[in-house]
Amino acid sequence: MKNKILESPLTETALLIMLAMYKPNHGYGVMQFVEEKTNGRVIFGPGTLYGAINNLEKKKWITLCEVTESERKKEFVITELGKKQVEAELERMKEVYKLGMEITSIGGMSNDQEI
Repeated sequence: MKNKILESPLTETALLIMLAMYKPNHGYGVMQFVEEKTNGRVIFGPGTLYGAINNLEKKKWITLCEVTESERKKEFVITELGKKQVEAELERMKEVYKLGMEITSIGGMSNDQEI
């Protein structure tokens, strides 16, 4: 692989949450983003979401935005370290996708062709 992945592979949950946080976002906003962008295929429960947010924050892949007294919801945003992790994961996924397309009938290779 050209770029060494910092920690790989990311879970789909972590990747989707970090993508949702390229702009400051709160938990409910992340839930809405993910459900919309996956056409309802992925719906997070609060326990899954907030557990993942805590883990991502501990890894310093997301950070809490400055919260004013008038704001009741905590918003998080992806860090530069988190962005590097997402980019590395997307590169890894691209390589896996390319290999899959080369091998399967979807990519034009029949089952009787050799790898």
